[in-house]
Amino acid sequence: MSDPVPEDVSRALSTTAHRRATFGTPLYYFLEAGSTNDIAASLAEQGAAQGTTVLAGSQTAGRGRFSRIWFSPPGAGLYVSVICRHSRAAPFLTLAGGVAVADGIRNATGLPVQIKWPNDVVVEPDRGPRRKLAGILAEATSTPEGLQYVILGFGINLRSAAYPPELTDRVTSIEVELGRVVDGNVVLAETLAVLAERCAQLERGDSAQVLSRWRELSPSCRGAAIEWDTASEPVSGITAGIDDDGALRVRVGQQIQRIISGEVRWK
Repeated sequence: MSDPVPEDVSRALSTTAHRRATFGTPLYYFLEAGSTNDIAASLAEQGAAQGTTVLAGSQTAGRGRFSRIWFSPPGAGLYVSVICRHSRAAPFLTLAGGVAVADGIRNATGLPVQIKWPNDVVVEPDRGPRRKLAGILAEATSTPEGLQYVILGFGINLRSAAYPPELTDRVTSIEVELGRVVDGNVVLAETLAVLAERCAQLERGDSAQVLSRWRELSPSCRGAAIEWDTASEPVSGITAGIDDDGALRVRVGQQIQRIISGEVRWK
């Protein structure tokens, strides 16, 4: 059973109610959860509608891509999962989620975050490596009849926390970057509003607008040196944008290769 939704969360969501459609309604809130994606999937199996949202104050089993642990301490971030059921939107939901999180942060705080393919929201410092402050995880469930639902989860680091040593040099938070306190509930409300708008575009078959905005928010998708593993050996190349299916294009010598999924190491 969920906990009562905090009043400050409800107040912030009310300011974007006219833009969110069903996203964020209903909202299930948990002071502590194992994984918001798992809770949302359970709700979806019980018939919960598109836009049903799960929010947790902390997670004990949060995860990212490749089942990596997503560090989710109390009071330090937003840990959110949303049920999406429209099959036309499904192929682009990771990209739409990146746009929603990036623009939600920008709208709510003014922090000029960027997207790093395929699902990281990062800060590009003047010097040194880019640092991650949010991630998106889309998990789809299908049957022989077709797509049943996608759970779109996202975690956003709001404030500083005692990150594990292996993460210290690679992660950051909105408040650390801005040097001031931010209202995470406003970030949530803006992110859900942008997500609703982008999903509506996808449901109309208008993936071009989502792709265009994603490209604007991801300067590293062109001209960045990367490396990734193939079945035989690591391969290096220079990013050359994304195609209209969302695959990362990479120039290797005189050829263009497409990366659909997998681990990419940015140099």
